[in-house]
Amino acid sequence: MVNVKTYHLPPTPLIPNSPQPLLHYPGLLASETSDTILAKAYDLFDSNAWELQWIFRYGPTQPSHYHSHTHECMAVLTGSGVIRFGVADTGNDDADHEEGGVTVSASAGDVFVIPAGVAHKTHEVQPITSFKLISPGTGHGIPGENPRKQLQEVKLEGFTMLGAYPRGSKGWDFAERNAPGVEMKESWDVEKPERDPVLGVAEEGLCGTWK
Repeated sequence: MVNVKTYHLPPTPLIPNSPQPLLHYPGLLASETSDTILAKAYDLFDSNAWELQWIFRYGPTQPSHYHSHTHECMAVLTGSGVIRFGVADTGNDDADHEEGGVTVSASAGDVFVIPAGVAHKTHEVQPITSFKLISPGTGHGIPGENPRKQLQEVKLEGFTMLGAYPRGSKGWDFAERNAPGVEMKESWDVEKPERDPVLGVAEEGLCGTWK
């Protein structure tokens, strides 16, 4: 049975978060090696109608942000790090943030399903290197007629994660805090996907946990 951790993150003054829980599947892909994990993840997402759009090698930290118009799945391919969910940054130091949220240790094989509106921030990565998009394209899709073949040429090093989105959903944005005058409920109304990116229609995934 898949180990599923759920986190319910209420709105903050700066972040909409979501009525749907953040899902964490620790070590779901951990049986894969660094040579096979990317192909395995791609095939899983593709079979469940989620599109892999980017692979980033993460630096020591990044701004907290959320996506207004789409749900997101992130899978850790190599390395380890810490991801803080549910709160906005309030300063330049990683310790400067709103009250609340949850901090999760992440390592190769972990998968996260992040509802639209839920803030997330990656930091304390190991090994430490520079932030870089390492997949082909601009981060909003893999170009070419055969994305899987394109991804076979990607060299995984450092703390790397991939991002996938429900096929046909709006493109991802990078919102660091709720804009004045924008209804926080906007991200709450993003349509629920028909399938979990890795568990398909299993009740343990979003099909059973998102109402």
